[in-house]
Formats: sequence, C-alpha cells, structure tokens
Amino acid sequence: MYEQLISKERKLAVIGLGYVGLPIALAFARKVKVIGFDISARRVAMMQEGTDPSGELSRGDFEGCDILFTHNPEDLKKASFFIVAVPTPIDAHTMPDLRPILSASHTVGKALKKGDYVVYESTVYPGCTEEDCIPILEKESGLKFKTDFKVGYSPERINPGDKEHTLAKITKVVSGCCETSLETVAKVYELVVDAGVHRASSIKVAEAAKIIENTQRDLNIALMNELSMIFDRMKINTYEVLEAAGTKWNFLRFSPGLVGGHCIGVDPYYLTYKSKELGHNPKVILSGRQINDAMGSHVAHKTVQLMAKQGKNIVNARVLVMGATFKENVEDIRNSKVADVVNELKNYNLHVDVVDPHADAAEVDHEYGFTLLEEPGRNYDAIIVAVNHRDYLSLDEAYFRSIAAPEAVLIDIKGTYRNKIKKLLYWSL
Repeated sequence: MYEQLISKERKLAVIGLGYVGLPIALAFARKVKVIGFDISARRVAMMQEGTDPSGELSRGDFEGCDILFTHNPEDLKKASFFIVAVPTPIDAHTMPDLRPILSASHTVGKALKKGDYVVYESTVYPGCTEEDCIPILEKESGLKFKTDFKVGYSPERINPGDKEHTLAKITKVVSGCCETSLETVAKVYELVVDAGVHRASSIKVAEAAKIIENTQRDLNIALMNELSMIFDRMKINTYEVLEAAGTKWNFLRFSPGLVGGHCIGVDPYYLTYKSKELGHNPKVILSGRQINDAMGSHVAHKTVQLMAKQGKNIVNARVLVMGATFKENVEDIRNSKVADVVNELKNYNLHVDVVDPHADAAEVDHEYGFTLLEEPGRNYDAIIVAVNHRDYLSLDEAYFRSIAAPEAVLIDIKGTYRNKIKKLLYWSL
C-alpha cells in the first residue's frame, strides 16, 4: 500500500475537510494523489478556488497539491487509503452524537475494496472504532475486517488558530488492527509528520490517549475557574496569584476562562458516556465539566452584580460583548460559551450588542439567534471582552471610555487589560 501510494498508483482520500481534514489532505497532496471529500457542495466549491472555508489556511497552502476536491461519493471509489476526519459533537443532553462518523463510515464502506485501509482521526470514546464503525464498513462493503481490509486510528491534534503547533511539528499517535496495518499506517503518516509518530499498541489505546489529552486540560481549567470564584470572594486577583505560584518550577500553567469549542468542551463527555455504560460514575470529570459549563452564567451574573453596584438601572442597561468565537483568532463559533453569557444577560432584559471581527454574522444568527454588529455603539453600561482576539490587544482605556456610559464596568475575562484600567470599574476572572 505504502509503495503504491508514493508511486501514485493508488490514491488517498480524506473524508471531512474542516479544521482537521483540510490541512491533512493538503499535506498529503504534496506527496501522493489525494481525493478530498466533503458533503458540503458550497465548501467544496470554495476549496476548488483555493479558499479555506474555515479561514485557517491561505491560498498559498493550496499550491503544488495533487488533489481533487469533491462532494460526489462516487469519486471515493478511486481511493485505496481512507482518512476519516469528521466532527464528533455532543447533543443537547451532552450525549455523544455519532451521526457524522457513522454516516462517513457508510460512505466509505460503499467505496471500500479488498486491500484498502481506513484510518479514523475523529475523537471518540475507546472502542467506538471497532464497535460502532467497523461493523458499518463490513455491512456496506460486504468485506471482512482484517481479512479483506485494514483499519487504524490516528487521533487528530490540530489546534485552530495555532500557527506554531502544526500537523508536521506534532508527534502523531498511530495505531492499527494488526502489526502489518500499524506499520503501514505509521509509514504513511511519516510522509507528512516531521516530528515522527508514536505507535500505540492498539486502536483502543490510541482512542483513549486522545480523549484524555483534552479531559486533562478541561479539569485543569475547571480548577482555575473554581479558584477564580474563591479568590473573587477574597478580593484578590486570580492572575496575580497564578503569576506568583508560577515561579515554582513544577507549577502547571493554566488560566481560567470560557471552555467551549469542539474539543475540550466536548471530548470529556465521550469518556464519561462510556464510563457510565461500563458501570463507573466519573465524578471528578463530571465535576470539572459542571464548573466549566456554568462559567458563562457566572460571568453574566457578576456583570449584573457590578452594574448594580455602580447604581445602574438593570432593566434599561446596555451591554457590549466583544468576541463570539469559541477562542481567540479563529472563525469557529461551534459550542462557543460566549453564547451562554449573552443569553444569560438577556434573561435580565438587558440590551446586549455583540461584535466579533472574525465570526460570520449569518452563522452566529443561525446557531445562536443573535445579531453581530459591524461596529460597537456608544453609552454601554458594561463592556465584556469575552475573547481576546489579537484585534483587541492594542485597545486602551481611552477606547473603552469612548464607548462607555458614565460609571461603566469593564469585564475582562482573560485578564488582558489587568493593571491598565484605572477609571472604569474593572473585573476579570
């Protein structure tokens, strides 16, 4: 398989061309023939013109790539090595929503031939690949797992907005269903990952490794968020405490904040789901999730409390929220906890304006039901800097005062302007 790929006798296909799939597809397309498949005709048309719908990659990243972008499943029949990189979200009840990955498995299964390989990159609970996906591949293809086709798992480690820790620079965990498949999958990924690969002993181990990476971060941030609530009652600044504690060599550097997006705010629920299915109640993980999921409400309540302290009439108050994406310097609004802040503020009958230089207004309106303004207005009783986009880093107190009403409150979730605000009432996590 490896030799036939590098000689371009066979083709590699990537299914799902979002934040994860597109960089992988383009990286491989500089080495082998690639078919990039996405179910969205609109997104495919953009990529055919050299535009990344997610706004992460430049036109230059598309140059020199041997790739066919398509939304026609029939084109996948020309491939022999399939990489599945579709989203794995949760539903409204924080249960795993496997529909995208199961649908992708149906699509790949219909294109599968003897000797083919399928590698999943989507984050799932340990066992999902073998228990949920492979039976679909067998049913749709009429082929037998291991005998007729091989399967591997190599969890994605893409960090949206991060130009330093890119695909080529991060060690890639790989796994296979047997020794032969493990070595083949490893060699294929070594084509595009300069940092090298780590061979996991099994698919389940690789699945578990991925899911605990984000669970660990989630729990550490939950601790910081809980500490920020405690220190707020003590009337000391959390970031000053973290700076002091950070002078010790083995102190882990995490900070409080809104935990959204499609990784840290989602992946732990896949692990807790499987844990409960096996009869274990994951108290620590769920406790951390409860804290982080409640932070939007906490920020909104604190904003109202501080406005009341300033003598504001809450019913008629105006609030500006700056930032709507799930993290800084990206366009992605999926599972943005800023929406929790906005919705909670509206429950107080406040007038809330939202701006974001990176988010798409139509997507925000469709997903969360509120409008993005192109520019902030004036006379805001509270300003919440919810996402520290680079566009906001150079703003100073004079700017905030220019759009604020008298006795206004500045809520700085990430502590970006700490020690720079003297005349507005200032608060950060």
